[in-house]
Amino acid sequence: MELKRVVVTGLGALTPIGNNIQEYWDGLVNGKSGCAPITYFNTEKFKTKFACEIKNFTVTDFIDRKEARRLDKFAQYAIVASDEAIKDSGMDLDKVDKSRVGVIWGAGIGGLETFQQEVTSFTKGDGTPRFNPFFIPKMIADIAPGHISIRNGFMGPNFTTVSACASSANAMIDALNYIRLGHSDVIVTGGSEAAVTQAGMGGFNAMHALSTRNDSPEAASRPFDATRDGFVLGEGAGALILEEYEHAKARGAKIYAEIVGGGLSADAHHMTAPHPEGIGVIAVMNNCLKNAGLQPEDVDAINTHGTSTPLGDVAELKAITKVFGNHAKTLNINSTKSMTGHLLGAAGAIEAIASILAIEHSIVPPTINHTTVDENIDPSLNLTLNNAQKREIKVAMSNTFGFGGHNACVLFKKLDE
Repeated sequence: MELKRVVVTGLGALTPIGNNIQEYWDGLVNGKSGCAPITYFNTEKFKTKFACEIKNFTVTDFIDRKEARRLDKFAQYAIVASDEAIKDSGMDLDKVDKSRVGVIWGAGIGGLETFQQEVTSFTKGDGTPRFNPFFIPKMIADIAPGHISIRNGFMGPNFTTVSACASSANAMIDALNYIRLGHSDVIVTGGSEAAVTQAGMGGFNAMHALSTRNDSPEAASRPFDATRDGFVLGEGAGALILEEYEHAKARGAKIYAEIVGGGLSADAHHMTAPHPEGIGVIAVMNNCLKNAGLQPEDVDAINTHGTSTPLGDVAELKAITKVFGNHAKTLNINSTKSMTGHLLGAAGAIEAIASILAIEHSIVPPTINHTTVDENIDPSLNLTLNNAQKREIKVAMSNTFGFGGHNACVLFKKLDE
């Protein structure tokens, strides 16, 4: 069976550095930090008092007030980003065969704020279980693609992938395969997360996973820097329209790039820590290259998982050196989490979008906040430090890993007609 080619025809983003695709890209190339003191709740008793929140966002500018009240933030974000991507794709929803259009979405946690609010309210009462009837429909992680499909009438495959921080990368790979195999013509894919809550911050603080650089939050996310002390929690959504190539060509769609491969692996090592030698990461990049039918020398740029944790950054760079050999020194390697923070289940989507836009504009966004060389990192690697770099990019890789040892890798290629 000959596999179908799959291309990207629409993009949407709601991020801590921009509330649409253009704002997001401008923020990336200009090295904008999305991190600031938390505004959502009183952080007096929290170890970490900052995060990468969405800014200047009014949900009722996009969604009816009554409907918005029935949605957790993560689902609101999903709708806003997917609306932008669908509009960007130029699809005529009155003409498309909606039975051939699906929604495959990623969320690592889902409606955490809703869960927190409802349980907190219950514990303050007399023990009588008085819960909002929308508690469960707002909270469950699979509800975001459900709302996207209902809003647009899409009747193809519809589900959520949950693999912690790899969730939206898993969603994109599933979407790629559904189209490759001929089951769908179009898939709306990506991911969303809204975990900047008391429960989210408290939980990650208890794991000692977050940076506590409260004196300079804008510089707290510093992948590859010797003084990094943990990741910065972010929120938002990224949406991509994946489409079968001939279907896209027939309707005259703009094509951003071709998605040529996806790889998966497991570390099988530890609940939260990566294998120190990056064996799972080595496997996932090799699997992705094999799936795409490409050689390591074909890749020009890698947007790393690069969370700014002491162990993770080193393990990933070791793995890159192992997979790419001497070619690793010619790559542009970066981490856009230095600007957006870590969007958990939405990370793979917004970072894939960054890779796609890097191909389109021939610019690699920087890894910002780097001041101190880490002696455990090979100094010959080009980590695109502090300033964007211009170069032609024919193939870009995006890495995303999750607690539990889940690894996902996606490859995008400049379109060859």
